[in-house]
Amino acid sequence: MKGPLFYSKILLFGEYGIIKDSKGLSIPYNFFKGALKTDENPSKEALDSNGHLKNFVTYLEEVSNEEPELVTFNFEALKKDVESGMYFDSSIPQGYGVGSSGALVAAVYDQYANDKITVLENLTREKLLKLKLIFGKMESFFHGKSSGLDPLNSYLSLPILINSQDNIESTSIPSQNTEGKGAVFLLDSGTTGETAPMVQLFMEKMKQEGFRTMLKNQFIKHTDACVEDFVNGNVKSLFGNLKQLSHVVLDNFKPMIPTKFHQLWKQGIDTNDYYLKLCGSGGGGYILGFTQDIDKAKSALKDYNLEVVYNF
Repeated sequence: MKGPLFYSKILLFGEYGIIKDSKGLSIPYNFFKGALKTDENPSKEALDSNGHLKNFVTYLEEVSNEEPELVTFNFEALKKDVESGMYFDSSIPQGYGVGSSGALVAAVYDQYANDKITVLENLTREKLLKLKLIFGKMESFFHGKSSGLDPLNSYLSLPILINSQDNIESTSIPSQNTEGKGAVFLLDSGTTGETAPMVQLFMEKMKQEGFRTMLKNQFIKHTDACVEDFVNGNVKSLFGNLKQLSHVVLDNFKPMIPTKFHQLWKQGIDTNDYYLKLCGSGGGGYILGFTQDIDKAKSALKDYNLEVVYNF
């Protein structure tokens, strides 16, 4: 038994901001993927994953009992498969901000949800919002609180534009130009990050008026501008806004940036060779980078593991 593949995602813009209604842009990242499967001789990872799935099923039963109008599952089939050793076989690194739990949630919904909304039907805004709500509820098992965007991205495998919390749409982004020097890349911090403590830290900071003002007047303003620029292909304006955004993050989100990257972050802003930003909640995992000249960025970051995800 093997389910379809679900891919990882990258939230290009909107981390933390979307909690407070900024715009966001999320794209599928096909480099990492996962699927539900069973093996004759399961590995230790498979057994661990199967254990997590058992707990997940218990949680999903609570969800369907509490909100049957939102989502119900074929628990008979799901439990039978989990009992027979089903696990999530995934190359998506955990704690790296590329949506490992999102792909699992999408796979379980796809295989076992009753009356599921499929990718093939006309995805109205209502349907997208309902999916996001269902996925948020399902993924909360892993993070404590989830927007539902990661699983939505995995499930649809389309770029998703977040205009506000209750206004999302699938979108198209300018097609890649493999000859172009501009690039979006991932930088491996070499450590994993935990989403829940980072989100908790953010919520604590939100109690300070100065932080809230900065979020609204600077962070969200530049995030929204970056989303507009990226979707419309306004490269020059995009990099102006990226520089500002990178600066705001360095000044106000230091705890979310691994310490050894503080200097590297500042170096990018000072030289304009590249600009860094958080990928997901931060604290470790990947850091997202943008450059107008990938060769310059590669030479400036030659001591680090750099993975290009998009060329323009």
